[in-house]
Amino acid sequence: MRAVIVFDCVFPASSGGGERVYTRMAGELAARGVKVDYITRDLASPPGAAFQVVPVWGGQIYNSDGGRTTGSAVRFAIGVFRHLRRHRRDYDLVIACTLPALTILAARAALLGSRTYLVADWLEVWPWRKWQSYAGAVTGSFGFVLQVASARVGDLHTVNSSFTARRLVRYRRTPAPLVLGLVDLVDPADGTTPAAPAAPGTQAQPVVLFVGRHIPDKRATAIPAALVALRRTHPLATATIVGTGPETAAIERAIEAAGATGFVTLAGRVDDEELERMFRTAAVLVNPSAREGFGLVVAEAASRGTPSVVVAGEDNAAVELVVDGINGFVVASVEPDDLARGLGFAIDGGEVLRRSTVEWFNRERVNRSLGSSVDEILERYRAARSSD
Repeated sequence: MRAVIVFDCVFPASSGGGERVYTRMAGELAARGVKVDYITRDLASPPGAAFQVVPVWGGQIYNSDGGRTTGSAVRFAIGVFRHLRRHRRDYDLVIACTLPALTILAARAALLGSRTYLVADWLEVWPWRKWQSYAGAVTGSFGFVLQVASARVGDLHTVNSSFTARRLVRYRRTPAPLVLGLVDLVDPADGTTPAAPAAPGTQAQPVVLFVGRHIPDKRATAIPAALVALRRTHPLATATIVGTGPETAAIERAIEAAGATGFVTLAGRVDDEELERMFRTAAVLVNPSAREGFGLVVAEAASRGTPSVVVAGEDNAAVELVVDGINGFVVASVEPDDLARGLGFAIDGGEVLRRSTVEWFNRERVNRSLGSSVDEILERYRAARSSD
């Protein structure tokens, strides 16, 4: 059996959540004896990969503001179409990301007339107003139309959360999408089941940790003012902001404006060993993002016993990963007092909350396993082929 994954990023050449999902999915398929190609841009192959990276285009996909560009979506889709058209009878299974939507539409067009089973995977589904705010009135409306069209193609649709599934069924009611298990993308560093990790000093001198790209949707600019509010009740609290991006300068200005230069630190990019240390020693992860397709960083923190504070919102699937008082808290807004209240609750939860956070992770990585989801995809493929 031969399969192909289609996405314009691959891990670890690019480090977002989507590429981690697809790189792991390719590995899971290969472990089941499937010969796997991974269609992407001209990026470095993962070390020791059990699959073949197939570059079909070599440009950049983001503009200076961190948003995806229309031109890159078109050029990547052309590359995907050409490759799949040439090999349309070589692949039994194609799993293509619907971000950008042109990718799945190009795959469908290239595979017309073949028996290839096409899976459309959704990292996110946006309402019309989100498309307009992201890309403007004209381009946003066009993007929304392409999204609706994408919901009409494919033999199977998969999503990364129930949140995304509920949105998808507005445009494709049957059959119901398959919700992938993704929590097991995160593994403890030593490969063993973690016990409740000790985090010395997390209550006495608590560190609030943010990890992510510095783009507007992540709303890291809200952190400095929240720390000022938090220090009214936890005067020794500090924050470390990991990552880089087009919003880094805005975060620096927010730190200065809040008078938080002495207790909010921009760490930039850090290596894996340092990030591991940060996750284990932080009192709480703060994820004020307005938009998350899944929120894998919440699971990463939980695997180290670190609870999370996330913000309720119509585009934020990360709230599905947080159970109040079990592995963190969901707050109403990014207003300083709201964030500070949630952060304070998480800090005060101490060892009891850290222990329940690890227990949550251990349950969920079994119950929400990508390996079992890959088995389900293969089973549906075989069922479809047997009925042909």
